[in-house]
Amino acid sequence: MASSSPLSPILLSLFLVFICGVSAQTAPAPAPSGPLNFTGILDKNGQYTYFLQLLAQTQVGSQVQTQLKTTTEGFTVFAPTDNAFNNLKPGTVNNLDPQQKVQLVLYHVIPKYYSLNDLQFVSNPVRTQAGEDFGLNVTGLNNQVNVSSGIVETQINNALYQKKPLAIYQADKVLLPEEFFEAKSPAAAPSPATKKSSTGSKSNSRASATADEPASADNSGSTGRNMGLGFVVGLALACMGFLS
Repeated sequence: MASSSPLSPILLSLFLVFICGVSAQTAPAPAPSGPLNFTGILDKNGQYTYFLQLLAQTQVGSQVQTQLKTTTEGFTVFAPTDNAFNNLKPGTVNNLDPQQKVQLVLYHVIPKYYSLNDLQFVSNPVRTQAGEDFGLNVTGLNNQVNVSSGIVETQINNALYQKKPLAIYQADKVLLPEEFFEAKSPAAAPSPATKKSSTGSKSNSRASATADEPASADNSGSTGRNMGLGFVVGLALACMGFLS
């Protein structure tokens, strides 16, 4: 019977050491992702040029970016597309004063993180960053979410980013606040019928007054004639009595 080679145990030991070393190695940790970039997410999607301009002009973009580092509630943003802005009447945004532009942008930011599923069960009105008086109505049914400002309503179903503390959803319409976009009804003007009636009443009054004046003159003349006739009759009777 052949004896085993003295090198076999040594080779086997070296092999086992190698296998154990390989098994002990841990997988390399994934490279840490960069800081959350709010405007960078919008820029990457390529159809939010106007909204990005407003975010920069009003400095709301930098404010949200800064607060994302410390917020515990998070943010939910409804981002209007370029088509949404193009569909507005000319001057809708440009005619706003600087403060109104800030409020318009903040009206699209909710100071709390909501997933699409969460949005179906929120209590209305939902407060926005624009202030307590600038609320949104959010309704959901069968995974379909609608957001309304009172004068504009749009469907929300496309999440550009959805990971706490930030959710960004595409909005196909610009959410216009009722507070400074609601059409104010002009002061009620009298209807043509009212004007005509009023004019007719004035004309009738003048006509009545004019008609009454000759009547008064006729009555005075008649009274004068009656008095004169009575005087003549009385004088005649007196003469007759004197002659008799």
